Amino acid sequence: MTTVLIVDDSHTVREMLSDQLKRSGFTVVEAADGEEAIEKIKVSSPDLVVTDIVMPRKNGYELCRWIKNDPATRHIPVVMCTSKSEEFDVYWGMKQGADAYITKPYHPPDMLEAVKKLLSQAKG
Repeated sequence: MTTVLIVDDSHTVREMLSDQLKRSGFTVVEAADGEEAIEKIKVSSPDLVVTDIVMPRKNGYELCRWIKNDPATRHIPVVMCTSKSEEFDVYWGMKQGADAYITKPYHPPDMLEAVKKLLSQAKG
């Protein structure tokens, strides 16, 4: 079973994305911020991470850098899903190591397509 970690401080966003991914056959783990996400990744590495950027304790940029700088986790694809939609935000997110950048509000099939594409690239 493929596991996706959803990291967002909004319970509503986590719930919506979680439901969408579960309906598509994924196992979903949730975290409310980057700090909680790191704790969960240390226990059990997910196959992919979808993270917001603006969160308390540790933001999405910091989480992405942590994932991509650790040899044990750098292979995990990271999707940034955020309302920060300026060109600089996208540039900075990709510079931190994000594999995809999706702005909110997003079209659910676009998120699913990005997740499936990154997972197939990671396995291939």
